[in-house]
Amino acid sequence: MSASATITPLFVAIPLGAAFLTVLLARRWGWLADGLGLTATFLTMGMAFAALGLAQRGRTAAIHPVGGWDPPVGIAMVMDGLTLFLLVTVNIVAFLTALYAVNYMRAFTAKWQFYALFLLMLAGMNGVVVTGDLFNLYVFLEIAAVASYALVAFGTERHELEAAFKYAIMSTLGSLAVLLGIGILYSYTSTLNMADMAQALRGHEGAAIPTLAGVLFVTGFGLKAALVPFHAWLPDAHPSAPAPISAMLSGVFIKSLGVYALCRVVFNVLGMPEPLLSVLLALGALSMLVGVFLAVGQWDFKRLLAYHSISQIGYVVLGIGLATPLGLVGGLFHLFNHSIFKSLLFLNAGAVEWATGTRDLRQMGGLRRRLPVTSGTTLVASMSIAGIPPFNGFWSKLLIILAAVEAQRYGYAVCAVVVSVLTLASFMKVVKYAFLGATPERWKNVREVPHLMKAAMIVLAVICVVGGALLLPAVGEPYLSSAAEVLKPGLWVAD
Repeated sequence: MSASATITPLFVAIPLGAAFLTVLLARRWGWLADGLGLTATFLTMGMAFAALGLAQRGRTAAIHPVGGWDPPVGIAMVMDGLTLFLLVTVNIVAFLTALYAVNYMRAFTAKWQFYALFLLMLAGMNGVVVTGDLFNLYVFLEIAAVASYALVAFGTERHELEAAFKYAIMSTLGSLAVLLGIGILYSYTSTLNMADMAQALRGHEGAAIPTLAGVLFVTGFGLKAALVPFHAWLPDAHPSAPAPISAMLSGVFIKSLGVYALCRVVFNVLGMPEPLLSVLLALGALSMLVGVFLAVGQWDFKRLLAYHSISQIGYVVLGIGLATPLGLVGGLFHLFNHSIFKSLLFLNAGAVEWATGTRDLRQMGGLRRRLPVTSGTTLVASMSIAGIPPFNGFWSKLLIILAAVEAQRYGYAVCAVVVSVLTLASFMKVVKYAFLGATPERWKNVREVPHLMKAAMIVLAVICVVGGALLLPAVGEPYLSSAAEVLKPGLWVAD
């Protein structure tokens, strides 16, 4: 068994064990909560980079049979290019968010409960990414989802509880659709192992039963990813959660439980059926347009960011739905970039609210002088999400637009350009009303956020600036290209 396969279960075991220890010990010794949270997320991030260094290229996968039972009888955990891509992305954001939360979550009671739920959510996300078994993908998905319901409601205010309830109801409907799809495919193929299922479905791509399962998966995972028209839960849930959780939900949660799972099933299990790809293209373009138009009129900082999450996920799904080599690389690149700059934007919004006590842009102004680090990192993230060169968002959007032109999907290319212009207009409003102009008297004594919060924001801003380097062959080949190579119909091959 390769080293990559050996460490695969640790991506679930470490945060799960740390969550258990947090409940067991940090209830009595509160200072342990920060230590366990930071240690666990740092370890998983370090392991993700270590595994990336050991990774095999192409479609070859390192497989860890859980309990020594070989698939398809036993449960398999898979480490391939796409798995590594998501593990690195998820765990970078998780560590920096946990670092930010050390200071930010002091305003909340029962900090140990936050870290226990946070680590449980991380274990679920990592589990979704590494599992090679369709039912266990559902199990891990539910672990992460249940933890996220509690985290959205963590402040226990009326609007937070209402948002969490709405989110839980809609997410449960999505989970039901996924479970029905799994049940239908299991009855059709008599296996739950995804590679074995893909082999059984070969030659049956256009059959009614796999098509029905595909529709259910698009519905269920589309709801988890907040694609239009399955997006209604997100604008309430993301603003209501504490800033670190908003960053996780928008940065990586909807990617791992929604986009990744959808891609894995549509491409690797169902064999990339053309009708489903057409649906993904339509949903991606619709999400881009609806999300950005709803965001432009928002004055609540976090709600504006939530609508932009819907819009930017549309870019990711559009690129992946093109199913061309350039489109796949562009879609995955934008998934990584969005994880970075959207996490940063939600942390910026949390810093502004932490300092001023408000999220209403109309009540702000002149904060650049009082919050220089927050102002600077917000500007970087705003330029990144708007696609301004040389920031990372520009390069991934450019690849998606070029891929659409290459595929002769000119309407989608024009849509992507228009949405980028509207995104720029939206974030110019944020920068103008929050940070520019004269400083009102009420903000004269506002101070910059604590050092750990600033450190997390600065690191994410640096990644936004240098993220375009992933286009360099020496950097992007083992990360982006190997992940895109996996998104082809076919089987995983054990090492």
